[in-house]
Amino acid sequence: MKRRLAREIAVSSLYQMEMNEVSASEAVAMLMEELSQENELGADPSEIGSTDEFVRELVDGVMANRYEIDGMLQQFLTGWQVDRLSRVDRQVLRLACYEMVFRGDIPPKAAVNEAIELAKHFGTDESGKFVNGVLGKLLQDINELKA
Repeated sequence: MKRRLAREIAVSSLYQMEMNEVSASEAVAMLMEELSQENELGADPSEIGSTDEFVRELVDGVMANRYEIDGMLQQFLTGWQVDRLSRVDRQVLRLACYEMVFRGDIPPKAAVNEAIELAKHFGTDESGKFVNGVLGKLLQDINELKA
């Protein structure tokens, strides 16, 4: 299964956690169960297991670093506050920032491109452009943020 699907599940899990005040494990388990029952992609069950692991790494990583991530994002939000963003845009930005700054196995530009696609998929007509603008600024300062 592709990492894009894992990112979709991670964003959905983060959204569920914020909306319904459920734990990370509950949100991920619920969405993974739904995926395995539907199995609409015809995925091999072993692929679902590896996707589950990657989703959990992403969600746990975002949550463990959430305050630091929000502080970083705030630097690049002109005229906005993190807590005033749409819930979808906020979760997409958090996930992308986590991948860009805290994970060494994901090229930052790939994280930006994935985030733009997630924003277009889950957000409003303007979400892709907004996410691109914020992450483009973050990308310019990525080396200082990683230090």
